[in-house]
Amino acid sequence: MRERADSSALLEWYDRHARSMPWRVPPHDRKAGVVPDPYRVWMSEIMLQQTTVAAVKSYFEAFTQRWPTVTDLANAEDADVMAEWAGLGYYARARNLLKCARVVANDFGGKFPDDHDTLLTLPGVGPYTAAAVSSIAFDRPETVVDGNVERVMARLYDEHTPLPNAKPILTEFARDLTPDERPGDYAQAVMDLGATICTPRNPACGLCPWRKSCAAWENGTAAELPKKAPKKRKPTRHGIVYLARRIDGAWLLEQRPDNGLLGGMLGWPGSDWGDDPSEAAPIRAEWKTLNEEARHTFTHFHLRLTVKTALVPLDREPSTGMFIEADDFDRSNLPTVMRKAYDLVAKGKT
Repeated sequence: MRERADSSALLEWYDRHARSMPWRVPPHDRKAGVVPDPYRVWMSEIMLQQTTVAAVKSYFEAFTQRWPTVTDLANAEDADVMAEWAGLGYYARARNLLKCARVVANDFGGKFPDDHDTLLTLPGVGPYTAAAVSSIAFDRPETVVDGNVERVMARLYDEHTPLPNAKPILTEFARDLTPDERPGDYAQAVMDLGATICTPRNPACGLCPWRKSCAAWENGTAAELPKKAPKKRKPTRHGIVYLARRIDGAWLLEQRPDNGLLGGMLGWPGSDWGDDPSEAAPIRAEWKTLNEEARHTFTHFHLRLTVKTALVPLDREPSTGMFIEADDFDRSNLPTVMRKAYDLVAKGKT
């Protein structure tokens, strides 16, 4: 007869095998009374949305070194934060990061609220993030469900309902297992189990502390779970970007509107993105078209950008954007798709 999964076996495993992360208090330190910093927990959870741990680590360290407290971040310049975020993607997260920091600093005296419902009132904080911060930072028994947890629950209960329809079912399974004792460590333990043992491919079932409780292991179905509904084909949009350089080396850039994709970021002036973009040159010049497109994939569509370049005189004024002196231009301040366009120009692919 299959054993019921219990938190104690998983926590014993976590005490030995917890991943080391810059935002995490290790379990032995937590037991010794070291309390997690809610600011660091919140920061990591915002950064980890739709992004991998490997990609986030360097950004997290850079942010927390430059802005070590939520008040420091609240007082930061928007442009500085957006530039530091460049390359991490999903830029609405960066805008909400600033908004949230300012609400916490101004309305909560620089201290994050410790309960799920109040956390939900903060900009950019949804049900998952509220549960994660409440559980990990404040050790409240909230149900924390990310992709790793969904996979563990689907296999543990041999649940074959395809995602995303399975989400409420898997959340109920997770809620039933969440303990009152050490809920913060438990939440991280389930995520670690999914990331290191109960992996999408070739799960290491022989090393799993919940193997004897796992219905999918018993039934031989672990490798096919969780089921997922077929993905919709992503459409392709087209656009034009204009890379104008003044004869003194300055580059013509624009601050994108706060709303929409890449909101608030520096970028090259250009057309709208759609099926048939219209010319939108930001300055009078003899434009040359590169032979290669800048290509990038967002969550819901592929983007193909025609790249045009021009050299312009000192006295020519743009209709949009501003010239950034060569010494002040930093490629790393651009979002990834804009870097790709720059790199094509830098490599001389005309």
